[in-house]
Amino acid sequence: MVKKFQVLLNFLVIVFPLFSETQIVKGKTISSDHSMIVTRHYIASEVGNQILLDGGNAIDASVAVSFALSVVLPQASPLGGGGFMVIHDEESNSNYALDYREMAPQKATEDMFVVDGKVDRALALESYLSSGVPGTVYGLYIAHQKFGILPWTRLVEPAIQLAKNGFPITDTLAKSLDSYKEKLAKTSDGRNIFFNNGKILKSGDLLVQKDLARTLELIAQTGPAGFYEGTTAQKIQLDMRKNGGLITTNDLSNYEAKFRTPIEFNYKDLSIVTMPLPSSGGLILALMLNMIEQLELDKSDPHKPENILKISEVMQIAYSLRSVYVADSDFYDVPKNEFLSKDRAKQLLTNINLKRMSNADDYDPEKFKFKENTTHYSIVDGFGNIVSTTTTLNTAFGSGIVIKDTGILMNNEMDDFSASPSQPNYFGLLGTYANRIEPLKRPLSSMTPTIVFNNDKPYLVTGAQGGSRIITAVLQVILNYYEFGLNAEESVYKSRYHHQWQPEHLMYESFDDELVDELTKMGFNLYRRPATYDFSNGITSSIMFEDNKLIGVSDFRSDDFLSIGVNKDE
Repeated sequence: MVKKFQVLLNFLVIVFPLFSETQIVKGKTISSDHSMIVTRHYIASEVGNQILLDGGNAIDASVAVSFALSVVLPQASPLGGGGFMVIHDEESNSNYALDYREMAPQKATEDMFVVDGKVDRALALESYLSSGVPGTVYGLYIAHQKFGILPWTRLVEPAIQLAKNGFPITDTLAKSLDSYKEKLAKTSDGRNIFFNNGKILKSGDLLVQKDLARTLELIAQTGPAGFYEGTTAQKIQLDMRKNGGLITTNDLSNYEAKFRTPIEFNYKDLSIVTMPLPSSGGLILALMLNMIEQLELDKSDPHKPENILKISEVMQIAYSLRSVYVADSDFYDVPKNEFLSKDRAKQLLTNINLKRMSNADDYDPEKFKFKENTTHYSIVDGFGNIVSTTTTLNTAFGSGIVIKDTGILMNNEMDDFSASPSQPNYFGLLGTYANRIEPLKRPLSSMTPTIVFNNDKPYLVTGAQGGSRIITAVLQVILNYYEFGLNAEESVYKSRYHHQWQPEHLMYESFDDELVDELTKMGFNLYRRPATYDFSNGITSSIMFEDNKLIGVSDFRSDDFLSIGVNKDE
């Protein structure tokens, strides 16, 4: 049985000798010489580390971590969602991108959320119509089939035990449950799971999910068929039909996860491997870094006003282009080469203002003609394999709908489509024709799982949660570590800022008064998002490579994060 672990204090490093040649190191920021796991929940980190100790590789650990998170992190990573995985396979020295993003049901229509000419946000976010066909189980299975070592059942078993026997709710989860109790009370199963005598569960209470355990047992026994076929699929269809939803057993049986060609580009002497479409993250990250590469930055401080101005201008251009030109490339001819072109980046830079912040009209994407609640974890194993994975339900607890008798909490990813031109989604992102709703299409995402190499050697693994702020969080971790020379922890902990073109303000976590005054004089409209779990500009899980050491950095913005490393004496 998986142990019920206590929440570890920030920065506390505990070393447990496992046997004579191995030491396990745990904490917020730690160093090891053999393997490293950084996840959003300490129990999931423990599960993944045990898989590595049992002889599994990074992909095995990634599968086990994801299933464990589906139990202990209901606000972000249940079976009813999807995600993206970037893999470096050491044996072949090859990189892979796995897309298990949700898909629109076959009966989805372009105007399904439009009522009286406007998008009905409740329909898009908190109804049975909100959900795309989940991809998590299929994606994890084909990753395991291609790369895994340990048996599939071994990887699902920890999650089964966690769901069956329960685990203590942390302060972080308790706060989320309380914030979204109305959403979670919408279904009878939600009330049975997350409430006790009519009151939302609190910190220290045991969260037991018996129906979810049974669903996981079917998945362990039969793989994807335990979710996409048979009893589970029938239960999903039945609950959808009773409540006006669209997902059918046919939608489920036809779901397909895909290995895609990762986006790979160079920034100076770095080689960056990241996620392709339908994630916008890779293309937008490449475009921003291609522009920044041609700018002169003040290396003395990432937060010099001139640096913030230049980088925020680059952010505005990139996000404006995202709104028009990026979507699922299986349905829309995305001008990928334009986003990856250093010459195009140089042309775009002629539009930036080096004296004061531009406004949204300055970066109307139509003038740049081109031929668009989440969790992240990073894993490095002792074989040299690397996995960077981001999964999501979209907003916290997804649609809030728990499918009857399954324990499956469903996503609300249909809101990531453009439900209507020029009407923003939950994260304030605009979209147009390219990202409209179509049957079997995958909604555009900002998830940006990323692996960085320096002179062909692993240098940095990172990714983030945070909706539209994911891409800029990844950007700043890379820039802080490589361009500004901050150490591993500083690169993650440094206060972040974000500009997405519209709305017209710079979101920042923490600037001193002098910097706020200087930016205000430059014309910035400032909007503070404190560096906390609920309001930050992204929360990251990162691993840096230094002198044959792995540095795991769990983001301080969430108490539940934990890094676990293994040292092995030669």
